[in-house]
Amino acid sequence: MITDEQREKLRGWFTGRLPDDLFESLAEVVVDREEITVIGRIPGPRLTEDVSAAEREAAVQGRIQEFRERTREDRIEVAREAEHKFRRKVSWGVECDGERVLFTHVAAPVMTRLRQPERQVLDTLIAGGVARSRSDALAWCVRLVQRHTDDWLAELRDSLEHVQRVRDRGPDTEGVADSSTGDPEDG
Repeated sequence: MITDEQREKLRGWFTGRLPDDLFESLAEVVVDREEITVIGRIPGPRLTEDVSAAEREAAVQGRIQEFRERTREDRIEVAREAEHKFRRKVSWGVECDGERVLFTHVAAPVMTRLRQPERQVLDTLIAGGVARSRSDALAWCVRLVQRHTDDWLAELRDSLEHVQRVRDRGPDTEGVADSSTGDPEDG
């Protein structure tokens, strides 16, 4: 679990390291054990007021694709530095005219053991055409929980950060490096 202070230092590093003209603004930096996702805002295409929804959508997609191709080398250079410094993969995305698109992101495997009632839930999702495999069904379940429990998960994350801060102030922390915190300053 990464603390708010570590997240702020990470965001600050990217803010300082990114070329000034890469994004209009840095929208979000999300981090977990495997990945740092950097999302920036880019300007939307200039369109007239009477343009159709289909034309607007195509123009936004075109703008995003143009940005992705034009900035590839700059993003690769920053990602290499960050991956070395923070020991995590870096993924990129943009927000343009209210649409968020991720270019690349890590799909990390997760191993779990499920009992029969839990496997039956996954198999029902497969039989119903919601998912192609148990892996897809489990990912679908995680997204569903995430969508419907954002407030609860945010409160839980805040509590975990508080526990980490208390641990960091404990008597046995002098000279002990805890690699599980993923401190961005460790690089």
